[in-house]
Amino acid sequence: MMQFAHDELSQVKGLSFYRLMGSGKGKGFNPLPDWSTYSLLQVWESEEAATEFFNASVLLKNYKSRTTELYTLFMKNISAGGTWVGKTPFEKGTDLDPNLPIAVITRATIKWNWLVRFWKYVPTSQEPLDGNKGLIYTKGIGEVPVVQMATFSLWKNFDAVKEFAYNSKQHKEAIRKTRKNEWYREELFSRFHPYKASGTWQGKDLLDC
Repeated sequence: MMQFAHDELSQVKGLSFYRLMGSGKGKGFNPLPDWSTYSLLQVWESEEAATEFFNASVLLKNYKSRTTELYTLFMKNISAGGTWVGKTPFEKGTDLDPNLPIAVITRATIKWNWLVRFWKYVPTSQEPLDGNKGLIYTKGIGEVPVVQMATFSLWKNFDAVKEFAYNSKQHKEAIRKTRKNEWYREELFSRFHPYKASGTWQGKDLLDC
């Protein structure tokens, strides 16, 4: 599916950007693959175009026939900075409401000469995720193992995001090291408000958690 889905996805009307991604084991970044979990990120010109794809796509039917669980989040972008394969895929679609759940997508292409040092620090930078009460879900995803990595995380509200991003000494140190050492050849950080979902993940609708 990672290889052969491109033919159909490249021809879908109303689809302006997409990435097919695998995932890493456990939470956050992990170089070891999780062969059971995959992600399809799509940016749509309209919700109607997305709905048409979800209802009629042969590709999506093929996905469903191979899965035990499928979960889809509809999201509106709050803010985004940086690029993804040289593009700026996310356009602002709503303003921040600090009381609503927030999804965060980060993505980076790591420079080859910094791979070892980057991955050595990853476990330390992710320590604040363990037992974090404001975190609903997180998963490391990516297009090319080890080199092109992304994270998807879902938080209860903006305060939970701020607490992790700005009050976690491990995460602040990771940002400092990133800026000092210039680990990334390309990076992107984006925030979204998820406003509806279909299906379940681990038996639940994450927006109800």
